[in-house]
Amino acid sequence: MFRGVLVANRGEIACRIIKTCRRLGVRAVAVYSEADANARHVRMADEAALIGPAPARESYLAVDRIMATAKQTRAEAIHPGYGFLSENEDFALACQASGLVFIGPPVAAIRAMGSKSAAKALMGKAGVPLTPGYHGDNQEADFLQREADCIGYPVLIKASAGGGGKGMRVVERAGDFAAALASCKREAAASFGDDRVLVERYITRPRHIEIQVFGDSHGNCIHLFERDCSVQRRHQKVLEEAPAPGMTSARRAAMGKAAVDAATAVDYVGAGTVEFIVDRDDAFHFMEMNTRLQVEHPVTEMITGLDLVEWQLRIAAGERLPLTQEQLVVRGHALEARLYAEDPDKGFLPSTGRLIHLAPPQESAHVRIDTGVEQGDEITLHYDPMIAKLIVWDHDRDSARARMLQALAQYRVVGVANNIDFLSRLLACPAYARADLDTGLIERERDYLFVATPEVPRDVLLVAALATLLREQALANELAARHPDPGSPWHRRDGWRLNSQARRELRFRAGEQEKVVGVRYAKSGYLLDLDGHVTVVGGELGANGALWADLGGLRLEAAVVVAAERRHVFLHGRAWLLVRVDPLRQTGEAAAAEGGLVAPMPGRVIALIAREGEAVKKGAPLLILEAMKMEHTIGAPCAGTVKGFRYAVGEQVVDGAELVEFIVA
Repeated sequence: MFRGVLVANRGEIACRIIKTCRRLGVRAVAVYSEADANARHVRMADEAALIGPAPARESYLAVDRIMATAKQTRAEAIHPGYGFLSENEDFALACQASGLVFIGPPVAAIRAMGSKSAAKALMGKAGVPLTPGYHGDNQEADFLQREADCIGYPVLIKASAGGGGKGMRVVERAGDFAAALASCKREAAASFGDDRVLVERYITRPRHIEIQVFGDSHGNCIHLFERDCSVQRRHQKVLEEAPAPGMTSARRAAMGKAAVDAATAVDYVGAGTVEFIVDRDDAFHFMEMNTRLQVEHPVTEMITGLDLVEWQLRIAAGERLPLTQEQLVVRGHALEARLYAEDPDKGFLPSTGRLIHLAPPQESAHVRIDTGVEQGDEITLHYDPMIAKLIVWDHDRDSARARMLQALAQYRVVGVANNIDFLSRLLACPAYARADLDTGLIERERDYLFVATPEVPRDVLLVAALATLLREQALANELAARHPDPGSPWHRRDGWRLNSQARRELRFRAGEQEKVVGVRYAKSGYLLDLDGHVTVVGGELGANGALWADLGGLRLEAAVVVAAERRHVFLHGRAWLLVRVDPLRQTGEAAAAEGGLVAPMPGRVIALIAREGEAVKKGAPLLILEAMKMEHTIGAPCAGTVKGFRYAVGEQVVDGAELVEFIVA
């Protein structure tokens, strides 16, 4: 086994690798950018070295700097994690040239599978089933259009060097092909430095099933069963599970054999994933092979009881595979949910900011959390906005789904927009519950998953008011304790008045709703008047926002996290955002005579679609903003006229920057 391993990555996967290194007694060396100086993976590692500024191309993608750091820290091997340099053949070659072990497959395997087009040609020769399409080198737009016309619509355009849903578009009609191709090529070039694409038939309502494979340097290759990754948005996985629902022993054996055949065709060594598209008739087609560990590998670990990172380290050190195919068994069912700093109600736009409050559920044999952040850390615009991967295990799928819903209800995040409530709705969606899975599930179930913000429940408002009053009392007690006369009646917050009873109001706003809670003081609590109905309430504050409340005899456990005027209320497995309205402070915004469109996040303008002076309809695309290597189209909020653009193509914009001068019709 290695004495020292450099982890050439960041975030949750770096932490995940470091955890296994520690267990095996291997010294773990982390690298970090200036933006990650205080990151969790830096704090966890035995050693950590600064490798450059925040932009990934100047730090985590800087091969020379990483190689120099490995030499400086006396590392014997480099683990690339996933993303960044994990499938970069030049990086693997640099490791080889420097006498370092690259914890991944041979360079030839990376090269063979690095181009989706070349990989499909190779798989065809190996007898692995393929999706009909064009996978060649001719990248002329007119030629690709003709190929798409011959294949028949809908077609899928996909970056040859891509992954993670970047550089991928479904085209329904011939007239949309040229624009989609241009967009794919831009996104592919930005993400992978390679704008080549392939075009293939788009299978309607497909399932995305992948097989985990492992090979060693002694000629052995096995599979560790399948994962169903069908639940996606923008071709990026949201929920994954293992085993795949409805998988028969015969189908598992057939897909497992095809995956092993694919790996054997390139003399594969280490961890890899062979991904298949499965149509409604259960026919499966090779999609791609990822020559690295996958984000969703924990569900495979949960159903097999194995540590795949340990297997990677041992195989890279020259050992044989620890088990044979016959010794592997599936045990129970596992689910993984990806928790992101993003706003599902705004098209899943990424969110940045400090994690003011982060309280995950308790880890156990049933619940696992892989994360790269802790409370107080920053989610920045420079990298993927993942908060954590939440993984659960139970004896069957229904039990695992219930376990996941419970764990999501216990996860509390404040400081950035997040997708926890969306994930809970997704898990509760009847289609998901009955395992009616395909890659279009989220779009198909929009009416269930994207609901108008409901009216704030009465209990939520009472809990918010109670927390506010208890915080005031706690602060008064703290000030009294520091005062020379702590027993002075002026410190009391019990509403006492001479010959009368104190009354006050607390105002809260949620979206367009504003509610007033009347407050009177009782001997053992408060009398709260909401919409004419009075409730006797009391309670106790705990650490980290915890609140035990008694609402008229109904006892509840909640949490209320305060951030300036905001009250983040966690109750009944949901999060509610209320804003405390101060009647003494002027509120409201001056109405502008002319509308202005603002950037929903930091990014770069890459295309101006509308023309200055053009009259447009509601929803018409005005410009394209690139942020976090994804393209976001900014549309007209209503009918109107584009008076002018504030930024030119190529210019950077900050969050909230006014992009377009817009005159409402």
